[in-house]
Amino acid sequence: MSDARQAIAAATTAGAPAATSPELYAAQAAIVRAQTHLEAREYVRARYAALEAKRHASAALSATQHPDAQPVSVPTPP
Repeated sequence: MSDARQAIAAATTAGAPAATSPELYAAQAAIVRAQTHLEAREYVRARYAALEAKRHASAALSATQHPDAQPVSVPTPP
């Protein structure tokens, strides 16, 4: 959870527009899901959602740093 939150903060600090960045939006939604799963003691689901949040936040950060790069699709774990 901490790594995912830090990645979201880094993307936001780097200038990823929260309102228009689909990757940042997906990261924020995933961290909310992770927190919900954690509160429900669904630890495996919380971990997967946190990893998904971190992946999306990293993509948002990368898109901010390299705006001309094409996004790469990575499948999410089950």
